[in-house]
Parts: sequence; C-alpha cells; structure tokens
Amino acid sequence: MNNKSNFLESEKINNVHFIGIGGSSMSGLAEILLSQGYFVSGSDIKASKATQKLESKGARIFIGHSLENITNQDLVVYTVAVKEDNAEMIRARQLNIPVIDRAELLGLLMKKYSFGIAIAGTHGKTTTTSMITAIMLKADTDPTVHIGGELDCIGGNTRIGESDFFITEACEYYGSFLKFYPFMDVVLNIELDHVDYFRDLAHIKSTFEQFVSLVPSAGYIVACADDESTLSVIKDKNCNIITYGLKNPAAIWTAKNIHYNDMGCSSFDVYKEGERLGTVSLSVPGRHNVSNSLAAIAACHTCGCSIDDIISGLLTFGGSHKRFELKGLVDDIKVIDDYAHHPSEVRATLGAAKNTGHKKLWCVFQPHTYTRTKAFLEMFSNSFSDADNIIITDIYAAREKDPGDIHSSILAEKIRQHGGNAIYISDFQDIARYLDKNAEPGDLILTMGAGDIVRVGEMFINIRGNK
Repeated sequence: MNNKSNFLESEKINNVHFIGIGGSSMSGLAEILLSQGYFVSGSDIKASKATQKLESKGARIFIGHSLENITNQDLVVYTVAVKEDNAEMIRARQLNIPVIDRAELLGLLMKKYSFGIAIAGTHGKTTTTSMITAIMLKADTDPTVHIGGELDCIGGNTRIGESDFFITEACEYYGSFLKFYPFMDVVLNIELDHVDYFRDLAHIKSTFEQFVSLVPSAGYIVACADDESTLSVIKDKNCNIITYGLKNPAAIWTAKNIHYNDMGCSSFDVYKEGERLGTVSLSVPGRHNVSNSLAAIAACHTCGCSIDDIISGLLTFGGSHKRFELKGLVDDIKVIDDYAHHPSEVRATLGAAKNTGHKKLWCVFQPHTYTRTKAFLEMFSNSFSDADNIIITDIYAAREKDPGDIHSSILAEKIRQHGGNAIYISDFQDIARYLDKNAEPGDLILTMGAGDIVRVGEMFINIRGNK
C-alpha cells in the first residue's frame, strides 16, 4: 500500500519535524514516516537509543530545542508536554508552518488503513496491543504496529507492515484518541485517571463514548462485559458489538477452567457463545491478563485469525518491557519491574505476583504525579495488601510542579493505617542498600511505577552481584 501518495497529499508535505522526537510514540511515528519516504527531522533534550535509531535510518536529529532547528519544514509535530512558549513552536508559527499534535498525526496515518484497530482503556492497553500484535504476526497478516512500550517480537515500539491492518494503542489523555479513525475499537475498562485533565468519572465516560462513536456502522467494538462503565458507553452504538468477560454470563467470549502454574501464568478453556474452541496457555501472569487475552482473542478472531494461530500467538507472547518484566535473578532473589501506577493496576500486579513462587514479596513503589497521588490516596492505601513489605519513594513529578500538599510519606502512613508494612525512603541508592540488607534468598522484589523506579532494581542487582 502506497501511503505516501495518499497521506496529506493536498498539503504537499514532504519534510516533517518532531519536537520531542525521542518520545516513545513520537519516535515510532517518525519511523513510519521515514519508511514512507518523508524527510524527517526532530529535536529532543538529550540523545537516546530512539534518536540514535532514527538517525541511523536517515532522520536529522537536533539535541536541544532551538529556533534554528525550524527552517523550511512543511509540518511540525509536537506532544502535549511541549508548551506554546517552546522556541520551535514559536518559530514554526512565525514561518506559518502547519503545527499539529502527536495524536492528530497518528490519526491521519490510521486513516489511510482500511482496518485500524485502536486499543483503549484505563489499564492494559500496552499488554493487549502486544497480544494482538503477537497473534496477527503468527497469522501472517503483516500489520503496521504503533505501541506505547517496547515489544521484542517487533524489535521496539513500531513495526512497518504492508497490509491494511494498523494496530495502535489509543490514549484517552486530553481526548487524544478522538483524533483517530478506527475500524475496530477495543475497550478494556474505564476508570477515573489523569485527574489533571478529567474532572470526574462522568467526564472520562463521555470522552470514551465519543471515542466508540468514531467506529463506522460496518466496524466493530470489542468491549469488556465485566466493566459497567464500558457497557454504559457502548449502549445503542450503531456498529457490531462483541463482548468478552470472566464474570458476566452474557459475554460472547469467556474463559473457564482457569489454572495457574508456579510462575502465576494461566491456562484456560476459551469459549465463544458457549462453544469451547480450545485451550489457551499464557506466558504472562495474573488474572487480569486472562481478561486482556480474551480481548485480544475476540479482536483477532473477528479479523479472521484462526483459533490455532491465536493460541500459538498468545503462547509466544512473553510480555512487553516494563510489564512484569524480569530484570534479574541474584542470590535466588528475583527482581521484576512493572509499569503499574494506578491503584487498580497496583492491586492487579501484586495479585499476579502473589501467585508466583516466592517467600516474601517486596514492593518498591514510585507514585506518578502529584495529582494522581492526592486524588487516589485512599485507594492507593488499600492496594498493597498482597505485599509483605512496601517501600514508598518520592513522587515522580513528570509534567507537574510540587503543590506542597501531598508527599510520599503521607501515602506510606496511610498504608500502615490499613495494616500494610510500609516505609518511606527517598534515595534510590538507600533503597537498594536497604533491600540488600533485608531481602533473603527466595524473595521477590517488585519495582512499580511509570517513572524511573526501574533503577532501584538495577542498583540492587549490582550491589548483590559484586559481593
């Protein structure tokens, strides 16, 4: 498929500049444009593997944002993290160069594929997108893939295919996914999150309702029947509705006879409308991943994948990076890192960890953003019950400034009030030393958060490994 001849043809765009090109989504979009023959340039505050990869493919990379980086480009793309006072944004507007955000570019790319599959939900987007990708690759559908995490089977976060299938995560933050053109929406769950943007649950549900309304009448919505908010937003939609679930008896797709091995990974019989189609074995742990896999099964079967390819594809999927990722084993102490940063995700991840073979479970948690920590303080305090020992470190600010009214020590105290064995330690090196002193052979250390908490596990492995 010749996407370049169709993509923004009326605008005669050949030269595209990305502000923040090293970001996981931005770098993937830049790679797709490079593959289609566009000249790509971009800037970021520091060099990274992503910028080096793009440079090796022909992109022109600038380290640092500067007026001089914007010259004769036809289009400038930015992320929500880039503000209007950014030097390159200012220069682009001075030169009357069109400026669009990342989500709009992703939507324009998706528009040129006949079968755009957008995976949305408060939790599980990356994992489910990865599962769908693994299945579609097994079925030789040759999809183009754009994912928020690193996936080994595609060698990163982007895959360039030649078919009409385009698979992508669909992020609800700032209503980004409302700029997409999906043929199929997969909706995993809907909870309040991103409270720096969404006012309340009603606001986020109305945004998801607009999202599923983007699906054409001939298209499909794959939806979790166990989630009341999801069911409410798909009600009376004028397209094909396919449901899945573990609890709702009305679900079209479901799983029965679920069993777990000593790594917490499940096997189950998969049913469609009461008919058993086969036995699925997963290589990722947790009951929540049984639900995620049902979403992937329903989506891929609808796209024409055989049940054999679905079963084989799911078995090969060992997880994406930062999703229950094994970082090392030292002195019979297992170190795992996970992206969980919402109370429901923390609870699900610790529940999965509980089913693995270990003695004590250590959880090192880095809260993500002040607004989320404050808004969900009570929920967080009840989310760590499956951990034997909990270490809370400083809040990862991301895009926010410290308001001065919330602190990680407050969260640690709240967890203790609910019976959890929680302490607060600020410095990563101090946490690694504490773990070195107290963790014993057979224990499991789980670092959790969407920031840079993975460094703690790496520090611990280094300390233990050099003894």
